[in-house]
Amino acid sequence: MKLPRRKFLRLVAGAAALPAVSRIARAQTYPTRPVHLIVGYPPGGGDDIVARLIGPWLSERLGKSFVIENRPGATTNIATEAVVRASPDGYTLLQVSSASTVNATLFEKLNFNFIRDIAPVASIAHLPFVLVVNPSLPAKTVAEFIAYAKANPGKINMATPGAGSASDLNGQLFKVMAGVDLVTVHYRGVGSALPELISGRVEIIFVPVAVAIGYIKSGTLRALGVTTPARVAALPDVPPIGDFVPGYEGTGFEGIGAPGNTPLEVIAILSRQVNAALFDPMFKARLGDLGMEPFAGSPAEFGKFIADETEKWRKVVKSANIKAE
Repeated sequence: MKLPRRKFLRLVAGAAALPAVSRIARAQTYPTRPVHLIVGYPPGGGDDIVARLIGPWLSERLGKSFVIENRPGATTNIATEAVVRASPDGYTLLQVSSASTVNATLFEKLNFNFIRDIAPVASIAHLPFVLVVNPSLPAKTVAEFIAYAKANPGKINMATPGAGSASDLNGQLFKVMAGVDLVTVHYRGVGSALPELISGRVEIIFVPVAVAIGYIKSGTLRALGVTTPARVAALPDVPPIGDFVPGYEGTGFEGIGAPGNTPLEVIAILSRQVNAALFDPMFKARLGDLGMEPFAGSPAEFGKFIADETEKWRKVVKSANIKAE
């Protein structure tokens, strides 16, 4: 039977539209099963804290569990590669942080291109860091610490949760700008580094305010300065390091990414819910208590920010000759 041309064209057009209609239908029901949010560091660090804040919010709003899964190693590259290789359906997401923007330069060879292979979903927070020391160190201000370090070159140990981490980069930048000789000691995550600092086996570390605030308030650790240009509301008595080292600044960030080619409709659902959290008074207050600032925006804006940060830290890694371990 020969179909009239007009009817034939209608059928062809309808068939061509089926995949798009199917994608939209899937997005409208997303999620239908638990979603895994992969964190590239062990529990207890800034990335993990933020993931465990946003996960329950998304679970409650979208009706399915958001499971936080820690896959530490290679400065988040193990976690990133797992997400890059996952099905691009929105059920495997990545906790994105400053490390993601550093690795392209820090590592000579990666099995992925972060900007190409990870789709930006939503920014969540700006993450101030704080320079903390063991209370036994005879320095109560940044100026006193710099003087003490210059009088004891190569004798002060600076812990980091890994080569090329935001903590490490903030420390390396401080060493260069303050003109001090500190011995860098890398650990496998902040959860391993902090006990060493508390015990006195290392003397200083740069960590997110969210990680250190409890230790600071209890007197277990002493805060000398924050890495932001202005004081942080959660630590109002701690001055910016830039007050003593002009031009010094090193703020991290947190967000969510997904495998490349994840449907835009799914990304839009996630982005909308994350941004809703960032305008919710209770959620904002929780971030503030941890020394974080809400960082809202569209996926496109987050993507541009990641590209800009990648270029910024490329210059720092090259100039400081930082190498992956």
